[in-house]
Amino acid sequence: MADPSSELRLTDPGTSRADFSRFFRAWVSNPRRVAAVAPSSDALARVITREVTPDMGPVLELGPGTGVFTRALLARGVKESDLTLIEFGRDFAHVLEVRYPQARVLSMDAAHLAREAIFDGRPVGAAVSGLPLLIMPPKQAEDIVAGVFHYMRPGGALYQFTYGPRCPVPRATLDRLGLKAVRIGGALWNIPPAGVYRITRKDGN
Repeated sequence: MADPSSELRLTDPGTSRADFSRFFRAWVSNPRRVAAVAPSSDALARVITREVTPDMGPVLELGPGTGVFTRALLARGVKESDLTLIEFGRDFAHVLEVRYPQARVLSMDAAHLAREAIFDGRPVGAAVSGLPLLIMPPKQAEDIVAGVFHYMRPGGALYQFTYGPRCPVPRATLDRLGLKAVRIGGALWNIPPAGVYRITRKDGN
């Protein structure tokens, strides 16, 4: 039986035509950083956020773009003030600052997470990634994942989507970082269809 909490309706009416236009322009400008021609669907947003709960504390979001996953996190009950949004694109970052004024929006490269000291210690309970790790250079993707777990407290998880048939973080990288990945669902009607993985530490710490 499906978890009814995974069917929460998002509070925002949806992605606007302006968001599609903004996303498409970003894709044309840099397709290696923006892997799709349109924002992620609400269906994918529900899948990738359905295990995130308000009591997890600070939540890190990577590559939020126009905020589709952000809306889903808020619909799950996560406080806006508990969100740290990492967005490389300045145009997207500005949109996020306007839409989510209580969230912390950092315009930076997610590969530099660990070196920027954006948190004191390991307070993050969950991270949600909209970054196209599958098409990134392996070292860049590894730096991003390692940076997330630099701030992740014991038991925390990174939720990563992909357009590929398997986890976008290679097994060798997971082993090197002491991590494991489990597929938790997908969204067939996303453009393109996508799967979602939960990535955690092997030892739970």
